[in-house]
Amino acid sequence: MSGPLSRRGFLKIAACSGAAGLWAAYGLRRARQPVAVSQSRLLMGTVVNLTVMGPEREAAEQAVQACLDRMSGLEQVLSRFIPDSQLSQLNRDGRLASADAGLLDLIAQSRQISERSGGAFDITIQPLVGLYQDCLAAGDGLPGEDAVQRARRLVDYRRLSVSGGQVSLDLPGMAVTLDAIAKGYIVDQGVAVLRNRGFPDVLVEAGGDLLAAGQKGEGVPWRIGLQPPRRGMDGFAVRLGLRDRAAATSGDYMQPFSPDLSEYHILDPRSGHSSPELASATLLAPTAALADGLATAVMVLGVEGGLALVRQFPGCQAYLVTKGLKVYQTEDFPRL
Repeated sequence: MSGPLSRRGFLKIAACSGAAGLWAAYGLRRARQPVAVSQSRLLMGTVVNLTVMGPEREAAEQAVQACLDRMSGLEQVLSRFIPDSQLSQLNRDGRLASADAGLLDLIAQSRQISERSGGAFDITIQPLVGLYQDCLAAGDGLPGEDAVQRARRLVDYRRLSVSGGQVSLDLPGMAVTLDAIAKGYIVDQGVAVLRNRGFPDVLVEAGGDLLAAGQKGEGVPWRIGLQPPRRGMDGFAVRLGLRDRAAATSGDYMQPFSPDLSEYHILDPRSGHSSPELASATLLAPTAALADGLATAVMVLGVEGGLALVRQFPGCQAYLVTKGLKVYQTEDFPRL
């Protein structure tokens, strides 16, 4: 999304082969081996990195362009930072008569996470986030509790109504932000374009949200390293080998609202404040949208509730770091 959307700095994802960047060059060069076509572009307020493996460079380059065009088109619909996007229109007017299919799909996916998390994930949280941001920008510090609770009363995913192609906000002052899930969704849609064009082995990453489709080489997964959430902790917290898996991370350090990180951009919709337990949550899932949304929900729920939520979703795993730097993970988290 355009604007200050990037919030995944905890896991600077890097290829473990030693080449620079997430989209490291493909394996050892041998005759007739597939070529790797890589490209980066500024989208969604962050840098999008793509690598496509294929037999012909020209066809791969055309597929990459089609992928980026699809991602850019969705940004024009889903970004609250673009004044004429459909999301901006919804927040301004309180309704949309004919919503884009992508927006409807994303609202439906968001609602599923909201329901299963007991409201810990809620895309109508924008009034709360906006309150904190406005107070800090004005130099007033954190908002008072009365203001927090007034804003919190405007947060309720159940008051976001969908009927056919119509979307409406039931209460004046409600607003939607898709910052916690749209990047992942746009990555998913970009990978779908590449697959439809006959490129099953691709890696698409946007500000730490990624989908590793297929494999890096014959019998070789896409390898990534996860950096720890605090400075001064050397090395990677964990290394992963991914095939047809998405990964996303949320943390308390990317957009802090207070110097001690007790309040930050991920707020509990039920209390109006940030959860005190976790420093970061890394989620693996079949889709980047699901990994993206679950990472936010788990940060709100903490270790016990977060792990219980993850177990409700088949094919999902979690790696959690507390503010005291204690690590918890699901039993099947695929460490190398």
